[in-house]
Amino acid sequence: MVVFKDILEFMKRLPIQKALTNQHRVFRSHIAHFWKNATYDEESNVITSSVSLNGEDKEIIITEQLVREVLDFPDDENSPTKFPERMFKGCMLRMGYTGPLNNANYLKACFTKPYKFFIHSVIHALSHKKGEHDVMNDYQMCMVIALVLNKKYNFSKIFPLYER
Repeated sequence: MVVFKDILEFMKRLPIQKALTNQHRVFRSHIAHFWKNATYDEESNVITSSVSLNGEDKEIIITEQLVREVLDFPDDENSPTKFPERMFKGCMLRMGYTGPLNNANYLKACFTKPYKFFIHSVIHALSHKKGEHDVMNDYQMCMVIALVLNKKYNFSKIFPLYER
């Protein structure tokens, strides 16, 4: 555990602590029903779905602002969702990444142990993936880089878009 002491202390100070650690029991059947009835409006970036609550159909509307409020994300609509390539690759090298930097996907296994743990936590808490937790896409790596470099990042915008 000595190897993880610093990264655990770092994770306690993250601005997205609630999203990483908050646990709620959610049934797969509820999630499946929500997404079965969900529609996404690209123009307004809103997800709408109809769910049954106590025998009564209710419309659920998920907006970027709602995600921001519920998960206490410290961002705003003007925060970036991408970083310059030089910053992106430089941060990955500082984190000890040993894999190829020009791929669309990055391997968690190519990072040092503390960063593997950190990345694993981010992928599980903020990713739409149901498997393949060793491979990260650009948007997931941008989340990690924003947290490592303490940069502003629009988690609220990315989160609902990739949950579809």
